[in-house]
Amino acid sequence: MDRQTDRMARILPFAAVTLSILSVQVGATFAKRLFPLVGAQGTTTLRQVLSALILLALFRPWRKLPPRPAWPALFGLGVVLGVMNLVFYMSLARIPLGIAVAVEFVGPLAVATFTSRHWTDLLWVGTVIVGLLMLLPLGEASHSLDITGLALALGAGVCWGLYIILGRRASAIGTTQATAIAMTIAALTVLPAGASSAIQALGQPSILLNALAIAVLSSAIPYTCEMFALGRIPVRVFGILMSLEPVVAAIAGFVFLHEALTIRQIVAIAAVVTASLGTAMTMQNQEEVRDLQDHP
Repeated sequence: MDRQTDRMARILPFAAVTLSILSVQVGATFAKRLFPLVGAQGTTTLRQVLSALILLALFRPWRKLPPRPAWPALFGLGVVLGVMNLVFYMSLARIPLGIAVAVEFVGPLAVATFTSRHWTDLLWVGTVIVGLLMLLPLGEASHSLDITGLALALGAGVCWGLYIILGRRASAIGTTQATAIAMTIAALTVLPAGASSAIQALGQPSILLNALAIAVLSSAIPYTCEMFALGRIPVRVFGILMSLEPVVAAIAGFVFLHEALTIRQIVAIAAVVTASLGTAMTMQNQEEVRDLQDHP
């Protein structure tokens, strides 16, 4: 029974990351449809504010506030989270979803590379790089892309890398508590940028319902799952597992936004999936070896 419980405890973080990825990319397709009505900034603000209200109501973090040493990491996490979502949505308004996420993945990829301790991790990182290069619009295709959109996606990638590092530290105070507080700080961060556009949606129930769906899919569910996972798996492994983001984004863009996939992109998706599965298997093998060493 203990062995089965231990195996389940190892699987749950990977399941949480998978759910986070699926949820956030489906939410992104909903958000992109809302841009013509309230803009990228307004959509971000609606998403963050509604997410914060949901998480505060569910988890009520004020019942037991974190100790003073935890607040710098929480504050930094919240600001980074808000800026990351804002610039990503601004990029998404200019370039396709799959490309935006592929460029944004520079952040997690950098974290995975710089924190690697095993040569097998570098092998999977190399596989991810190959896949991402195939996903990126190179050559003639790049001329049709908005340079500002690419730059904004890259900025979101920098924030994403910081989010992984700060999220690892903040998760030590508790998954639900850290998520609710960080989301509230993120909402306050983006409020000045999109408040005027978001206010226009208050009298339109259809927009509010869509924004609520985006808040649940893109923030409440994924960030709770990620805080859970970040407290249980190494940062480098989390960073490489998030390589599924551009894969799911490309598929979601095809299904919901009719952004067609080329053969080259399909091959790239296969490479990234291989790297993600390889990372999970490598981590499990390392844990099993460690257990055998600890319990001969």
